[in-house]
Amino acid sequence: MVNGKQIFQGRLLNLFLKRQKFPNGYIGTLEIIKHPGAVLIVPFLSDDKIILIKQYRPVINAYIWELPAGTLNKGEDPLKCARRELIEEIGYDAGILEKIGYIYSAPGYTTEKIIIYKAKKLIKVKAKKEVDEVITPKVFTRKAIQKLINSGKIVDAKTICAIKLVIK
Repeated sequence: MVNGKQIFQGRLLNLFLKRQKFPNGYIGTLEIIKHPGAVLIVPFLSDDKIILIKQYRPVINAYIWELPAGTLNKGEDPLKCARRELIEEIGYDAGILEKIGYIYSAPGYTTEKIIIYKAKKLIKVKAKKEVDEVITPKVFTRKAIQKLINSGKIVDAKTICAIKLVIK
């Protein structure tokens, strides 16, 4: 929970101003974006094959490669959200969803916590894409994904973190 003065309430995000005393005694005003949290899924078709999505991101006006991910609905179980996002974005359900860990996307200004899952034993289903998502899934080998990261072709931070956690 973020204490402070709410200065904006949006559909997804809320912005707060908060006076904060730091451990060293400094008192400052923070701008904090309260976020409901998210999930990110590393979907394995086999031990060596992972599905990435090429997604249009209107904020940066570009298509980027990333892993399936999505924001938690209010009160939604993260595991159910992960399953929903797999179906929506790549048209697969998972026989096994294993929680790998979590990351904070930008802890200097947002509460967004992203829970990372590994999906195995994928089952093909009909994709249920949302109207505001322009997505094309594609299968890559682990080695090809590493090359995409190393060459700067994957620039999504959460995707890079998850790949580094899962592919050791």
